[in-house]
Amino acid sequence: MPLITQSDYAPPPYLFNGHLQTIVPAVFRKVEGVRFRRERISTPDNDFLDLDWSRQGFANLAILSHGLEGDSHRPYIKGMVRMLNAHKWDALAWNYRGCSGEMNRQPRFYHSGATDDLNTVIQYALNCDCYETVALIGFSLGGNLTLKYLGEKGKDIHKSIRKAAVFSVPLCLSSSCDTIAKAGNFIYSRRFLNSLHRKVQSKSALLPDHDLLKARHNIRSIRDFDDLITAPLHGFDNAAAYYAACSAKSFLKDIAIPTLIVNAKNDPFLPEECLRPELAQDLEHVYLETPREGGHCGFAGRRLNGPAWSEKRALAFLTGRNG
Repeated sequence: MPLITQSDYAPPPYLFNGHLQTIVPAVFRKVEGVRFRRERISTPDNDFLDLDWSRQGFANLAILSHGLEGDSHRPYIKGMVRMLNAHKWDALAWNYRGCSGEMNRQPRFYHSGATDDLNTVIQYALNCDCYETVALIGFSLGGNLTLKYLGEKGKDIHKSIRKAAVFSVPLCLSSSCDTIAKAGNFIYSRRFLNSLHRKVQSKSALLPDHDLLKARHNIRSIRDFDDLITAPLHGFDNAAAYYAACSAKSFLKDIAIPTLIVNAKNDPFLPEECLRPELAQDLEHVYLETPREGGHCGFAGRRLNGPAWSEKRALAFLTGRNG
Protein backbone atom coordinates (compact mmCIF):
# COMPACT_ATOMS: atom_id res chain seq x y z
CA MET A 1 0.00 0.00 0.00
CA PRO A 2 2.29 2.87 -1.23
CA LEU A 3 0.62 5.75 0.58
CA ILE A 4 2.92 8.32 2.13
CA THR A 5 0.90 9.52 5.09
CA GLN A 6 3.62 11.57 6.77
CA SER A 7 4.81 14.46 4.60
CA ASP A 8 7.45 16.79 5.98
CA TYR A 9 6.54 19.89 3.97
CA ALA A 10 6.01 23.07 5.98
CA PRO A 11 5.61 26.45 4.24
CA PRO A 12 7.35 29.66 5.32
CA PRO A 13 5.27 31.45 7.97
CA TYR A 14 4.33 34.32 5.65
CA LEU A 15 2.68 31.93 3.20
CA PHE A 16 -0.14 31.00 5.51
CA ASN A 17 -2.78 29.71 3.08
CA GLY A 18 -3.13 27.85 -0.19
CA HIS A 19 -3.65 30.96 -2.31
CA LEU A 20 -0.48 32.64 -1.08
CA GLN A 21 1.42 29.37 -1.45
CA THR A 22 0.23 29.23 -5.07
CA ILE A 23 0.59 32.86 -6.15
CA VAL A 24 3.76 34.10 -4.45
CA PRO A 25 6.16 31.46 -5.90
CA ALA A 26 4.56 31.81 -9.34
CA VAL A 27 4.80 35.60 -9.46
CA PHE A 28 7.76 36.58 -7.31
CA ARG A 29 10.20 33.67 -7.34
CA LYS A 30 13.35 34.22 -9.41
CA VAL A 31 15.46 31.24 -10.47
CA GLU A 32 18.96 32.17 -11.56
CA GLY A 33 21.65 30.08 -13.19
CA VAL A 34 19.60 28.01 -15.65
CA ARG A 35 20.71 28.19 -19.27
CA PHE A 36 18.63 26.52 -21.96
CA ARG A 37 19.54 25.61 -25.51
CA ARG A 38 16.44 25.50 -27.69
CA GLU A 39 15.89 22.84 -30.31
CA ARG A 40 12.91 22.59 -32.64
CA ILE A 41 11.75 19.14 -33.68
CA SER A 42 9.10 18.08 -36.17
CA THR A 43 5.97 16.13 -35.28
CA PRO A 44 4.48 13.35 -37.42
CA ASP A 45 1.65 15.69 -38.53
CA ASN A 46 3.98 18.36 -39.95
CA ASP A 47 3.97 20.60 -36.92
CA PHE A 48 6.74 21.44 -34.47
CA LEU A 49 7.66 21.29 -30.79
CA ASP A 50 10.25 23.50 -29.12
CA LEU A 51 12.50 21.75 -26.62
CA ASP A 52 14.69 23.54 -24.09
CA TRP A 53 17.72 21.49 -23.09
CA SER A 54 19.95 21.97 -20.07
CA ARG A 55 22.77 19.62 -20.96
CA GLN A 56 25.68 19.13 -18.59
CA GLY A 57 26.99 15.85 -20.02
CA PHE A 58 25.48 13.61 -17.36
CA ALA A 59 24.20 10.06 -17.85
CA ASN A 60 20.76 10.81 -16.38
CA LEU A 61 18.00 12.81 -18.05
CA ALA A 62 14.76 14.20 -16.65
CA ILE A 63 12.00 15.26 -19.08
CA LEU A 64 9.80 18.01 -17.63
CA SER A 65 6.19 18.79 -18.62
CA HIS A 66 4.67 22.14 -17.57
CA GLY A 67 1.14 23.11 -16.60
CA LEU A 68 -1.83 24.77 -18.30
CA GLU A 69 -0.70 27.87 -20.20
CA GLY A 70 2.80 27.45 -18.83
CA ASP A 71 6.12 27.03 -20.59
CA SER A 72 9.71 25.97 -19.94
CA HIS A 73 10.60 29.26 -18.23
CA ARG A 74 8.14 29.07 -15.35
CA PRO A 75 9.82 29.18 -11.93
CA TYR A 76 8.68 25.67 -11.01
CA ILE A 77 10.32 24.31 -14.19
CA LYS A 78 13.56 26.28 -13.93
CA GLY A 79 13.85 25.55 -10.24
CA MET A 80 13.55 21.82 -10.89
CA VAL A 81 16.11 22.07 -13.71
CA ARG A 82 18.53 23.87 -11.41
CA MET A 83 18.15 21.20 -8.74
CA LEU A 84 18.60 18.38 -11.24
CA ASN A 85 21.70 19.92 -12.81
CA ALA A 86 23.26 20.37 -9.40
CA HIS A 87 22.89 16.65 -8.76
CA LYS A 88 24.19 15.26 -12.05
CA TRP A 89 21.04 15.17 -14.13
CA ASP A 90 20.55 16.73 -17.55
CA ALA A 91 17.11 18.22 -18.11
CA LEU A 92 14.79 18.62 -21.06
CA ALA A 93 11.87 21.02 -20.58
CA TRP A 94 9.54 20.86 -23.55
CA ASN A 95 6.93 23.42 -24.58
CA TYR A 96 3.50 22.29 -25.70
CA ARG A 97 2.12 23.39 -29.07
CA GLY A 98 1.57 27.12 -28.98
CA CYS A 99 3.41 27.58 -25.65
CA SER A 100 6.92 28.40 -26.84
CA GLY A 101 6.25 31.91 -28.13
CA GLU A 102 5.21 30.91 -31.65
CA MET A 103 1.83 29.51 -32.65
CA ASN A 104 1.89 25.99 -34.04
CA ARG A 105 0.76 25.32 -37.60
CA GLN A 106 -1.92 22.64 -37.40
CA PRO A 107 -5.58 23.14 -36.38
CA ARG A 108 -4.98 21.73 -32.92
CA PHE A 109 -3.55 22.82 -29.57
CA TYR A 110 -2.23 20.87 -26.61
CA HIS A 111 -4.49 19.26 -24.03
CA SER A 112 -4.40 17.13 -20.89
CA GLY A 113 -4.36 13.87 -22.82
CA ALA A 114 -2.06 14.70 -25.74
CA THR A 115 0.40 11.91 -25.03
CA ASP A 116 1.26 11.68 -28.72
CA ASP A 117 3.35 14.84 -28.35
CA LEU A 118 4.92 13.67 -25.09
CA ASN A 119 5.78 10.39 -26.80
CA THR A 120 7.40 12.30 -29.69
CA VAL A 121 9.61 14.17 -27.21
CA ILE A 122 10.52 11.07 -25.24
CA GLN A 123 11.36 9.05 -28.34
CA TYR A 124 13.51 11.89 -29.66
CA ALA A 125 15.44 12.03 -26.39
CA LEU A 126 15.86 8.25 -26.27
CA ASN A 127 17.10 8.17 -29.84
CA CYS A 128 19.96 10.47 -28.85
CA ASP A 129 21.38 7.38 -27.12
CA CYS A 130 23.09 9.60 -24.55
CA TYR A 131 21.39 8.52 -21.34
CA GLU A 132 21.43 5.49 -19.11
CA THR A 133 18.44 6.61 -17.05
CA VAL A 134 15.43 8.74 -17.94
CA ALA A 135 12.88 10.14 -15.49
CA LEU A 136 9.63 12.00 -16.15
CA ILE A 137 8.50 14.98 -14.10
CA GLY A 138 5.20 16.79 -14.56
CA PHE A 139 3.30 19.68 -13.03
CA SER A 140 -0.48 20.12 -13.00
CA LEU A 141 -1.71 19.44 -16.57
CA GLY A 142 1.77 18.10 -17.30
CA GLY A 143 1.40 15.72 -14.39
CA ASN A 144 -1.87 14.39 -15.80
CA LEU A 145 -0.20 14.02 -19.19
CA THR A 146 2.74 12.16 -17.65
CA LEU A 147 0.56 9.74 -15.70
CA LYS A 148 -1.64 9.02 -18.71
CA TYR A 149 1.46 8.30 -20.80
CA LEU A 150 2.82 5.93 -18.15
CA GLY A 151 -0.49 4.11 -17.89
CA GLU A 152 -0.80 3.77 -21.65
CA LYS A 153 2.70 2.31 -21.91
CA GLY A 154 2.27 0.04 -18.91
CA LYS A 155 4.76 -2.81 -18.84
CA ASP A 156 5.89 -1.92 -22.36
CA ILE A 157 7.54 1.31 -21.24
CA HIS A 158 11.10 1.78 -22.45
CA LYS A 159 13.61 0.18 -20.10
CA SER A 160 15.56 3.43 -19.67
CA ILE A 161 12.55 5.20 -18.12
CA ARG A 162 12.92 4.25 -14.47
CA LYS A 163 10.84 6.64 -12.34
CA ALA A 164 8.43 9.56 -12.46
CA ALA A 165 7.36 12.34 -10.08
CA VAL A 166 4.38 14.64 -10.58
CA PHE A 167 3.00 17.54 -8.57
CA SER A 168 -0.39 19.25 -8.19
CA VAL A 169 -2.16 16.91 -10.60
CA PRO A 170 -5.86 17.25 -11.53
CA LEU A 171 -6.37 13.49 -11.56
CA CYS A 172 -10.07 13.96 -12.29
CA LEU A 173 -10.37 16.65 -14.95
CA SER A 174 -14.10 17.23 -14.67
CA SER A 175 -14.24 17.88 -10.92
CA SER A 176 -10.98 19.85 -11.09
CA CYS A 177 -12.48 22.07 -13.78
CA ASP A 178 -15.51 22.67 -11.55
CA THR A 179 -13.21 23.55 -8.65
CA ILE A 180 -11.30 26.15 -10.67
CA ALA A 181 -14.64 27.65 -11.71
CA LYS A 182 -15.64 28.42 -8.12
CA ALA A 183 -16.00 32.07 -7.19
CA GLY A 184 -13.02 31.96 -4.84
CA ASN A 185 -10.80 30.92 -7.75
CA PHE A 186 -11.88 33.69 -10.11
CA ILE A 187 -8.36 35.16 -10.32
CA TYR A 188 -6.99 31.86 -11.67
CA SER A 189 -9.77 31.03 -14.10
CA ARG A 190 -9.76 34.55 -15.52
CA ARG A 191 -5.99 34.45 -16.02
CA PHE A 192 -6.21 31.10 -17.82
CA LEU A 193 -9.11 32.22 -19.98
CA ASN A 194 -7.44 35.46 -21.01
CA SER A 195 -4.37 33.52 -22.10
CA LEU A 196 -6.42 30.89 -23.94
CA HIS A 197 -8.46 33.60 -25.69
CA ARG A 198 -5.26 35.19 -26.99
CA LYS A 199 -4.07 31.85 -28.32
CA VAL A 200 -7.32 31.12 -30.10
CA GLN A 201 -7.17 34.59 -31.62
CA SER A 202 -3.62 33.92 -32.87
CA LYS A 203 -4.69 30.55 -34.25
CA SER A 204 -7.66 32.17 -35.97
CA ALA A 205 -5.31 34.57 -37.74
CA LEU A 206 -3.39 31.57 -39.11
CA LEU A 207 -6.54 29.62 -40.00
CA PRO A 208 -9.18 32.27 -40.75
CA ASP A 209 -11.59 29.82 -42.40
CA HIS A 210 -11.70 27.32 -39.55
CA ASP A 211 -15.26 27.31 -38.20
CA LEU A 212 -14.45 25.94 -34.76
CA LEU A 213 -12.18 28.83 -33.90
CA LYS A 214 -15.06 31.27 -34.36
CA ALA A 215 -16.65 29.80 -31.22
CA ARG A 216 -14.20 31.74 -29.06
CA HIS A 217 -16.75 34.51 -28.63
CA ASN A 218 -19.02 32.14 -26.65
CA ILE A 219 -16.42 31.08 -24.09
CA ARG A 220 -17.05 32.13 -20.49
CA SER A 221 -15.34 29.33 -18.55
CA ILE A 222 -12.64 26.71 -18.95
CA ARG A 223 -15.37 24.10 -19.41
CA ASP A 224 -16.77 26.24 -22.24
CA PHE A 225 -13.32 26.35 -23.80
CA ASP A 226 -12.99 22.59 -23.60
CA ASP A 227 -16.54 22.07 -24.90
CA LEU A 228 -16.23 24.46 -27.85
CA ILE A 229 -12.52 24.31 -28.71
CA THR A 230 -10.51 21.51 -27.07
CA ALA A 231 -12.99 18.67 -27.58
CA PRO A 232 -13.97 19.20 -31.23
CA LEU A 233 -10.45 20.14 -32.34
CA HIS A 234 -9.06 16.93 -30.89
CA GLY A 235 -11.75 14.41 -31.75
CA PHE A 236 -13.91 14.33 -28.60
CA ASP A 237 -17.69 14.73 -28.65
CA ASN A 238 -17.71 17.34 -25.88
CA ALA A 239 -15.88 18.43 -22.74
CA ALA A 240 -17.38 15.60 -20.69
CA ALA A 241 -16.09 13.02 -23.15
CA TYR A 242 -12.66 14.68 -23.19
CA TYR A 243 -12.45 14.69 -19.40
CA ALA A 244 -13.56 11.06 -19.15
CA ALA A 245 -11.05 9.89 -21.75
CA CYS A 246 -8.05 11.84 -20.46
CA SER A 247 -8.29 11.93 -16.66
CA ALA A 248 -5.15 10.36 -15.21
CA LYS A 249 -6.99 8.52 -12.43
CA SER A 250 -8.19 5.97 -15.01
CA PHE A 251 -4.60 5.14 -16.00
CA LEU A 252 -2.95 4.77 -12.59
CA LYS A 253 -3.62 1.04 -12.29
CA ASP A 254 -1.51 0.29 -15.37
CA ILE A 255 1.61 2.24 -14.36
CA ALA A 256 4.56 -0.14 -14.12
CA ILE A 257 7.41 2.03 -12.78
CA PRO A 258 7.75 3.76 -9.39
CA THR A 259 5.76 6.98 -9.65
CA LEU A 260 5.26 9.67 -7.02
CA ILE A 261 2.16 11.89 -6.97
CA VAL A 262 2.25 14.90 -4.63
CA ASN A 263 -1.03 16.80 -4.22
CA ALA A 264 -1.40 19.34 -1.43
CA LYS A 265 -4.61 19.25 0.57
CA ASN A 266 -4.92 23.05 0.36
CA ASP A 267 -4.40 23.21 -3.41
CA PRO A 268 -7.10 25.65 -4.62
CA PHE A 269 -7.33 23.82 -7.96
CA LEU A 270 -7.90 20.31 -6.67
CA PRO A 271 -11.11 18.75 -5.33
CA GLU A 272 -11.21 16.00 -2.72
CA GLU A 273 -11.38 13.45 -5.52
CA CYS A 274 -7.70 14.14 -6.32
CA LEU A 275 -6.59 13.49 -2.74
CA ARG A 276 -8.31 10.25 -1.77
CA PRO A 277 -6.11 7.41 -0.47
CA GLU A 278 -7.99 4.82 -2.52
CA LEU A 279 -6.44 6.31 -5.66
CA ALA A 280 -3.18 4.52 -4.83
CA GLN A 281 -3.66 2.27 -1.82
CA ASP A 282 -4.05 -0.90 -3.91
CA LEU A 283 -1.43 -0.04 -6.52
CA GLU A 284 2.05 -1.48 -6.54
CA HIS A 285 3.94 1.32 -8.27
CA VAL A 286 2.07 4.56 -7.52
CA TYR A 287 2.97 6.54 -4.40
CA LEU A 288 0.50 9.20 -3.28
CA GLU A 289 1.67 11.93 -0.92
CA THR A 290 -0.80 14.57 0.27
CA PRO A 291 0.92 17.21 2.41
CA ARG A 292 -1.42 19.44 4.36
CA GLU A 293 -0.02 22.55 2.64
CA GLY A 294 1.79 23.54 -0.53
CA GLY A 295 -0.78 25.23 -2.76
CA HIS A 296 -0.75 24.56 -6.50
CA CYS A 297 2.76 24.02 -7.91
CA GLY A 298 4.02 26.05 -4.96
CA PHE A 299 5.82 24.16 -2.17
CA ALA A 300 8.06 27.17 -1.53
CA GLY A 301 11.22 26.68 0.49
CA ARG A 302 12.39 28.79 3.39
CA ARG A 303 14.05 31.17 0.91
CA LEU A 304 11.71 32.00 -1.95
CA ASN A 305 14.48 32.11 -4.55
CA GLY A 306 16.20 29.04 -3.17
CA PRO A 307 15.25 25.39 -3.69
CA ALA A 308 11.57 24.53 -3.42
CA TRP A 309 10.54 21.55 -1.30
CA SER A 310 9.08 19.90 -4.40
CA GLU A 311 12.49 19.97 -6.06
CA LYS A 312 14.14 18.26 -3.11
CA ARG A 313 11.28 15.77 -2.92
CA ALA A 314 11.52 14.86 -6.60
CA LEU A 315 15.28 14.39 -6.41
CA ALA A 316 15.00 12.20 -3.30
CA PHE A 317 12.43 9.99 -5.02
CA LEU A 318 14.35 9.71 -8.27
CA THR A 319 17.66 8.90 -6.65
CA GLY A 320 16.77 7.11 -3.42
CA ARG A 321 14.20 4.82 -1.97
CA ASN A 322 10.68 5.04 -3.39
CA GLY A 323 8.76 6.13 -0.32
